Amino acid sequence: MRKQMVTAAPAVAMTVVSMVLTLAVVVMWLGGSMPWQIALVVGLGLDGGWLATLAYERRLAAQGDHSTPVTVVGWTFGLAATGVLVAHALGEESTGAWLAVSWLPLAAKALWLVHGLWERTALTPVALDAIRGIQQEARDEAAVARARLRARAGTEEMRLTAVTQAGARVARVQATTAERLSGAWATLETARQGEGTARALTCVTGRVTPTSQPRWDLPVWGPFDPVPALDAAPALDDAELDRIVTALHSSETPPLSYRELSLRFRAAGHQASETRLRAAWRRVTTTAS
Repeated sequence: MRKQMVTAAPAVAMTVVSMVLTLAVVVMWLGGSMPWQIALVVGLGLDGGWLATLAYERRLAAQGDHSTPVTVVGWTFGLAATGVLVAHALGEESTGAWLAVSWLPLAAKALWLVHGLWERTALTPVALDAIRGIQQEARDEAAVARARLRARAGTEEMRLTAVTQAGARVARVQATTAERLSGAWATLETARQGEGTARALTCVTGRVTPTSQPRWDLPVWGPFDPVPALDAAPALDDAELDRIVTALHSSETPPLSYRELSLRFRAAGHQASETRLRAAWRRVTTTAS
């Protein structure tokens, strides 16, 4: 209620000033042609009609209602009061000064209109608290999101820095190792190409045979000749595979297990895939049982 009175105070003040000014102008203007009591009644009637329509408008606004005829009557009284002030100003010597205050009735009416709009859009304290809570929650969530993003960015920066430093250390170690290895091979090559290397090594060992001359060849860093691959054993068909598995299975009593049979099969130099060998063993053991 107190807040509502504070917001309505400008309109109330403007209304009081406008009514007093209108009453004074009516009494001054009509007082020369009629008794001042009658002029006072005319002024009070004009202000009273305006005040009555304003009070009725306020009552309807408090009920959430609106009446266009009452609004039209209220603006009519405001225009009439403004007309009286303008007519009085035109008949006075200081016309500008009186015209400067002739807009007060319309200004008071406009302030009440603005106050009515404010009342229709005003919110309760509960709603205002809820809005403030929602806004604060949104600000909190935004702050937390910003902090989370900054923390992730810092963590990623630290990770990238650590990875970069580790990579630099690995590169330095590799470069140092390559340099040392190159130096070692250079030293080995120098020793290999030296004229006194063979004689120095011969003097500390004896000959294998009386006629043999020791020959020392240090390792060479360069291309090498590939060792020829062993010839693959021919693949066994199912009949031969069953025959070999049968012979191995019945070679001992009790018969060999699959694991022992597989080991002896491989040791004998035979070749067959694990799937085919197990299938042959199943065929042999099934037939035997």
